[in-house]
Amino acid sequence: MEEKILEIVRKCRSFLITSHIRLDGDAIGSELALYHALRRMGKKAVVYNEDETPEAYGFLPGAEEIVHTLDLPERFEAVFVLDCSELDRVGKEAARIGKIGRVINIDHHISNNGFTEWSIVRPAAGSTGEILYGLIRKMLGTVPTEVAVNLYGAIMTDTGSFRYSNTGSETFRIAGELVAWGADPRWIAEKVYETKPLVQVLLLGKVIGTLKVCFDGQLGIVHVTRRMLEDLDALPEHTEGFVDMIRTIQGIEVAAIIRELPSDACKVSFRSKDKVDVEKIAGLFGGGGHVNASACTIPGPLGEVRKKVIRAVGKALP
Repeated sequence: MEEKILEIVRKCRSFLITSHIRLDGDAIGSELALYHALRRMGKKAVVYNEDETPEAYGFLPGAEEIVHTLDLPERFEAVFVLDCSELDRVGKEAARIGKIGRVINIDHHISNNGFTEWSIVRPAAGSTGEILYGLIRKMLGTVPTEVAVNLYGAIMTDTGSFRYSNTGSETFRIAGELVAWGADPRWIAEKVYETKPLVQVLLLGKVIGTLKVCFDGQLGIVHVTRRMLEDLDALPEHTEGFVDMIRTIQGIEVAAIIRELPSDACKVSFRSKDKVDVEKIAGLFGGGGHVNASACTIPGPLGEVRKKVIRAVGKALP
């Protein structure tokens, strides 16, 4: 399949690159790495995302080039859909994007069943950036610094700074090579993890105040209301990393954060340690992701959703 995709890259001149709504570091880093690689080959490339780029990833090379309105998708010869387990996850433009002649999907989510004939799906990979590294090496024969920085950011964030169970020897090998190609681990980590706006810290204080621990300390659950965000003039992206902090509590096997959406629904993110597959829990509500990191959207008011989440996690705990 990799050779078929490389043949499309060689033949086509114009590419759209996109990823899922509610962007993370793997999505943006992978998009921008591919964008720079295609541009290096003399191709026309546009990165489109429905959502704005989270502030934490604004430093990535090329982030300022991302567009958020899709103009005339038919002018593209091919589209790369990255880090998406299904086409609908790109958002409201999914149908128009799906009509582009060649849809190429590169992903590592276990819930991906392959929605296009041109797919590379490797659930064992730590990130989509990890998969893209090999493809870009074959495209260019080298890895320019701007590509290395974006791929390192993608891999670092989706493996939880190389701490999650999706981190393998291949992850470290590729990360090491990216450092040799010019990625600065200290600088990238500082930009992502150590440059927090004050509003995010203030919001964390409010969210921690909602912490509830259940099932003899095995589940830690918090929530974020629309009122909290409004009072601080905060954005949903400012909740990133909160659920990981809950998971660090001693004895916790599953951490969950519930965020009220503008509609009558809530976004739920799960994290787990070793004993619980949260991808299966998210799947009960139509979501998905990874064994230790998954998410879903559940209709209903926050209180009702909270009860459903606690009940589902309780059934999954050993």
